[in-house]
Amino acid sequence: MIQVGSSLPEVTLSVLKNGKMTNPHVNELFGGKKVVLFAVPGAFTPTCTQTHLPGYVALADKIKAKGVDSIICISVNDAFVMDAWAKATNAEGIIMAGDGNGFFAESIGMDVDTGEFGGVRSVRYSMLVEDGIVRKLNIEDPGNFEVSDAQTMLNSL
Repeated sequence: MIQVGSSLPEVTLSVLKNGKMTNPHVNELFGGKKVVLFAVPGAFTPTCTQTHLPGYVALADKIKAKGVDSIICISVNDAFVMDAWAKATNAEGIIMAGDGNGFFAESIGMDVDTGEFGGVRSVRYSMLVEDGIVRKLNIEDPGNFEVSDAQTMLNSL
């Protein structure tokens, strides 16, 4: 499992930009930048939609005022689902990245088999990444939402 001080793996994600599919490498999103990344088990799922993502939407300006270049939400969903979720939740200021095959989650040891819920998904977590290096990491225990929220991240910046 990834730890503070670890480098993010160089994998490809998917992001819809202006209606077109793009496949940025992790280095494009994190290289030379200070980024807050948070992961959710699934777009449009209850806790993710009602609390987790809205918290980052509400506090995005305050987080960015602390020197953060971008906020990225990642989920084991495709870029089209992530884009639709952003539009449904007014999250256009957050980069919504799809990890469609779960390879990013797997490569950092944050994958979990949820069985009938949705198969392989991501553990819920947040991290602060500076130039591709993990500087802060908040991993939720299964079924919990206590440490990966936007306020906790803001408080730690």
